[in-house]
Amino acid sequence: MEKLYEGKAKIVYQTENPNHVIIYFKDEATAFNAQKKDIIEGKGILNNKISSIFFTLLNQAGVKTHFIKQISDREMLAYKTKIIPIEVVVRNLATGSIVKRLGIPEKTEFNPSLIEFYYKNDALGDPIICYEHVLVMKLATEEDVKTIKEMALKVNQILRDFLIKHDIILVDFKLEFGKLDDGTIVVADEISPDTCRFWDAKTGERMDKDRFRLNLGDLAKYYQEVLERIEK
Repeated sequence: MEKLYEGKAKIVYQTENPNHVIIYFKDEATAFNAQKKDIIEGKGILNNKISSIFFTLLNQAGVKTHFIKQISDREMLAYKTKIIPIEVVVRNLATGSIVKRLGIPEKTEFNPSLIEFYYKNDALGDPIICYEHVLVMKLATEEDVKTIKEMALKVNQILRDFLIKHDIILVDFKLEFGKLDDGTIVVADEISPDTCRFWDAKTGERMDKDRFRLNLGDLAKYYQEVLERIEK
Protein backbone atom coordinates (compact mmCIF):
# COMPACT_ATOMS: atom_id res chain seq x y z
CA MET A 1 0.00 0.00 0.00
CA GLU A 2 1.07 3.57 -0.63
CA LYS A 3 2.23 5.39 2.48
CA LEU A 4 0.45 8.75 2.64
CA TYR A 5 1.80 10.06 5.91
CA GLU A 6 3.97 9.06 8.83
CA GLY A 7 3.81 10.93 12.10
CA LYS A 8 5.21 10.43 15.57
CA ALA A 9 2.69 7.77 16.54
CA LYS A 10 0.93 6.59 13.37
CA ILE A 11 1.34 5.71 9.70
CA VAL A 12 -1.46 6.28 7.19
CA TYR A 13 -1.75 4.06 4.09
CA GLN A 14 -3.95 4.42 1.03
CA THR A 15 -6.23 1.46 0.28
CA GLU A 16 -7.67 0.31 -3.03
CA ASN A 17 -10.73 2.41 -2.21
CA PRO A 18 -9.73 6.04 -2.84
CA ASN A 19 -11.94 7.20 0.06
CA HIS A 20 -10.52 4.78 2.65
CA VAL A 21 -7.20 4.66 4.48
CA ILE A 22 -5.59 2.29 6.94
CA ILE A 23 -4.10 3.83 10.08
CA TYR A 24 -1.26 1.88 11.70
CA PHE A 25 -0.44 2.65 15.34
CA LYS A 26 3.25 2.62 16.27
CA ASP A 27 4.91 1.97 19.64
CA GLU A 28 6.85 5.25 19.68
CA ALA A 29 6.24 7.54 22.62
CA THR A 30 7.10 11.23 22.27
CA ALA A 31 6.69 14.32 24.43
CA PHE A 32 7.62 18.00 24.42
CA ASN A 33 7.35 18.29 20.64
CA ALA A 34 9.31 15.05 20.16
CA GLN A 35 12.27 16.24 22.26
CA LYS A 36 11.72 13.20 24.48
CA LYS A 37 11.35 9.83 22.72
CA ASP A 38 11.17 6.14 23.55
CA ILE A 39 9.67 2.86 22.37
CA ILE A 40 6.96 1.42 24.61
CA GLU A 41 6.24 -2.12 23.48
CA GLY A 42 2.55 -2.68 22.80
CA LYS A 43 1.53 0.98 23.10
CA GLY A 44 0.30 1.10 19.51
CA ILE A 45 -1.93 -1.92 20.04
CA LEU A 46 -3.46 -0.39 23.16
CA ASN A 47 -4.04 3.01 21.52
CA ASN A 48 -5.67 1.41 18.48
CA LYS A 49 -8.05 -0.64 20.62
CA ILE A 50 -8.90 2.26 22.94
CA SER A 51 -9.43 4.67 20.03
CA SER A 52 -11.65 2.12 18.28
CA ILE A 53 -13.87 1.85 21.36
CA PHE A 54 -14.18 5.63 21.70
CA PHE A 55 -14.84 6.21 18.00
CA THR A 56 -17.49 3.49 18.00
CA LEU A 57 -19.13 5.15 21.01
CA LEU A 58 -19.16 8.53 19.26
CA ASN A 59 -20.50 7.12 15.99
CA GLN A 60 -23.32 5.44 17.89
CA ALA A 61 -24.11 8.73 19.63
CA GLY A 62 -24.42 10.56 16.31
CA VAL A 63 -21.02 12.28 16.27
CA LYS A 64 -19.46 11.84 12.85
CA THR A 65 -15.91 10.43 12.90
CA HIS A 66 -13.46 9.08 10.33
CA PHE A 67 -13.59 5.62 11.95
CA ILE A 68 -15.03 2.68 10.01
CA LYS A 69 -13.76 -0.37 11.90
CA GLN A 70 -10.78 -1.94 13.64
CA ILE A 71 -9.16 -4.40 11.28
CA SER A 72 -6.22 -5.71 13.34
CA ASP A 73 -4.51 -5.18 16.68
CA ARG A 74 -2.59 -2.21 15.28
CA GLU A 75 -4.78 -1.02 12.41
CA MET A 76 -8.08 0.70 11.84
CA LEU A 77 -9.91 1.41 8.61
CA ALA A 78 -10.99 5.03 8.29
CA TYR A 79 -12.42 7.49 5.82
CA LYS A 80 -9.81 9.60 4.07
CA THR A 81 -10.00 13.17 5.28
CA LYS A 82 -8.32 16.49 4.70
CA ILE A 83 -7.10 17.40 8.18
CA ILE A 84 -7.95 20.89 9.43
CA PRO A 85 -4.63 22.25 10.81
CA ILE A 86 -6.04 23.06 14.24
CA GLU A 87 -5.63 21.01 17.40
CA VAL A 88 -8.65 21.52 19.63
CA VAL A 89 -8.03 21.06 23.35
CA VAL A 90 -10.98 20.68 25.72
CA ARG A 91 -10.20 21.21 29.41
CA ASN A 92 -12.38 20.14 32.33
CA LEU A 93 -9.75 20.51 35.06
CA ALA A 94 -6.61 22.66 35.12
CA THR A 95 -3.32 20.84 34.76
CA GLY A 96 -0.29 20.86 32.49
CA SER A 97 0.49 23.81 30.24
CA ILE A 98 -2.44 26.02 31.27
CA VAL A 99 -1.24 25.98 34.88
CA LYS A 100 2.23 27.07 33.77
CA ARG A 101 0.98 29.67 31.30
CA LEU A 102 -1.70 31.35 33.37
CA GLY A 103 -0.97 30.40 36.96
CA ILE A 104 -4.38 28.79 37.39
CA PRO A 105 -4.25 26.48 40.42
CA GLU A 106 -3.91 22.75 39.66
CA LYS A 107 -7.25 20.89 39.52
CA THR A 108 -9.34 24.06 39.12
CA GLU A 109 -12.61 22.97 37.53
CA PHE A 110 -13.69 24.71 34.34
CA ASN A 111 -17.45 25.10 34.19
CA PRO A 112 -18.28 25.39 31.38
CA SER A 113 -15.45 23.37 29.89
CA LEU A 114 -12.69 25.43 28.28
CA ILE A 115 -11.79 25.12 24.59
CA GLU A 116 -8.38 26.16 23.25
CA PHE A 117 -7.03 26.17 19.69
CA TYR A 118 -3.46 25.28 18.72
CA TYR A 119 -1.93 25.70 15.27
CA LYS A 120 -0.96 22.23 14.05
CA ASN A 121 2.61 22.99 12.97
CA ASP A 122 5.52 20.97 14.35
CA ALA A 123 8.11 23.46 13.11
CA LEU A 124 6.51 26.19 15.24
CA GLY A 125 5.87 23.91 18.23
CA ASP A 126 2.07 23.83 17.78
CA PRO A 127 1.51 27.33 19.29
CA ILE A 128 -1.73 28.34 20.98
CA ILE A 129 -3.87 30.59 18.79
CA CYS A 130 -7.13 32.49 19.14
CA TYR A 131 -10.29 32.52 17.04
CA GLU A 132 -9.14 35.57 15.09
CA HIS A 133 -5.85 33.84 14.20
CA VAL A 134 -7.84 30.94 12.76
CA LEU A 135 -9.74 33.30 10.47
CA VAL A 136 -6.80 35.52 9.49
CA MET A 137 -4.62 32.49 8.65
CA LYS A 138 -7.57 30.90 6.81
CA LEU A 139 -7.18 27.67 8.78
CA ALA A 140 -10.97 27.29 8.91
CA THR A 141 -14.10 29.31 8.21
CA GLU A 142 -16.40 30.85 10.82
CA GLU A 143 -18.92 28.10 10.14
CA ASP A 144 -16.22 25.44 10.46
CA VAL A 145 -15.13 26.83 13.85
CA LYS A 146 -18.71 26.87 15.09
CA THR A 147 -19.18 23.24 14.02
CA ILE A 148 -15.85 22.16 15.52
CA LYS A 149 -16.63 23.76 18.89
CA GLU A 150 -20.09 22.21 19.02
CA MET A 151 -18.69 18.79 18.14
CA ALA A 152 -15.84 19.09 20.65
CA LEU A 153 -18.22 19.91 23.50
CA LYS A 154 -20.51 17.04 22.53
CA VAL A 155 -17.54 14.63 22.42
CA ASN A 156 -16.53 15.91 25.85
CA GLN A 157 -19.95 15.22 27.36
CA ILE A 158 -20.22 11.76 25.83
CA LEU A 159 -16.75 10.69 26.93
CA ARG A 160 -17.04 12.21 30.43
CA ASP A 161 -20.33 10.44 31.09
CA PHE A 162 -18.95 7.16 29.73
CA LEU A 163 -15.61 7.26 31.53
CA ILE A 164 -16.87 8.21 34.99
CA LYS A 165 -18.94 5.01 34.95
CA HIS A 166 -15.58 3.24 34.75
CA ASP A 167 -14.02 5.31 37.55
CA ILE A 168 -11.98 7.46 35.14
CA ILE A 169 -12.00 11.28 35.18
CA LEU A 170 -11.59 12.95 31.79
CA VAL A 171 -9.32 15.85 32.73
CA ASP A 172 -8.63 17.22 29.25
CA PHE A 173 -8.05 15.97 25.72
CA LYS A 174 -6.96 16.96 22.22
CA LEU A 175 -9.10 16.47 19.14
CA GLU A 176 -8.30 16.79 15.48
CA PHE A 177 -10.90 17.26 12.76
CA GLY A 178 -10.93 16.54 9.06
CA LYS A 179 -13.19 17.08 6.09
CA LEU A 180 -14.58 14.36 3.84
CA ASP A 181 -14.83 14.89 0.09
CA ASP A 182 -18.35 16.30 0.50
CA GLY A 183 -17.17 18.86 3.07
CA THR A 184 -18.55 17.05 6.11
CA ILE A 185 -16.45 17.70 9.22
CA VAL A 186 -15.56 14.59 11.20
CA VAL A 187 -13.51 13.79 14.29
CA ALA A 188 -10.23 12.26 13.07
CA ASP A 189 -6.80 11.12 14.27
CA GLU A 190 -7.10 9.17 17.57
CA ILE A 191 -8.66 9.39 21.02
CA SER A 192 -6.38 7.58 23.44
CA PRO A 193 -4.24 8.04 26.57
CA ASP A 194 -1.72 9.67 24.21
CA THR A 195 -4.17 12.50 23.46
CA CYS A 196 -6.23 12.58 26.68
CA ARG A 197 -5.53 13.03 30.37
CA PHE A 198 -7.21 10.33 32.43
CA TRP A 199 -7.15 10.28 36.24
CA ASP A 200 -8.35 7.38 38.37
CA ALA A 201 -11.53 8.66 40.03
CA LYS A 202 -10.71 6.97 43.33
CA THR A 203 -6.94 7.39 43.68
CA GLY A 204 -6.15 10.33 41.39
CA GLU A 205 -3.46 8.21 39.70
CA ARG A 206 -2.52 9.39 36.21
CA MET A 207 -3.47 6.88 33.51
CA ASP A 208 -2.15 8.65 30.40
CA LYS A 209 0.96 9.95 28.62
CA ASP A 210 1.82 12.15 31.61
CA ARG A 211 3.38 9.01 33.00
CA PHE A 212 5.94 9.33 30.19
CA ARG A 213 6.18 13.13 30.32
CA LEU A 214 6.76 13.16 34.09
CA ASN A 215 8.88 9.98 34.31
CA LEU A 216 6.28 8.16 36.42
CA GLY A 217 6.83 4.81 34.67
CA ASP A 218 4.43 1.93 33.99
CA LEU A 219 2.88 3.64 30.96
CA ALA A 220 1.79 0.44 29.21
CA LYS A 221 0.39 -0.92 32.48
CA TYR A 222 -1.93 2.06 32.90
CA TYR A 223 -2.94 2.12 29.23
CA GLN A 224 -3.88 -1.54 29.65
CA GLU A 225 -5.89 -0.62 32.74
CA VAL A 226 -7.82 2.01 30.76
CA LEU A 227 -8.57 -0.54 28.04
CA GLU A 228 -9.73 -3.19 30.49
CA ARG A 229 -12.08 -0.78 32.23
CA ILE A 230 -13.76 0.59 29.11
CA GLU A 231 -14.13 -2.87 27.58
CA LYS A 232 -16.40 -3.95 30.44
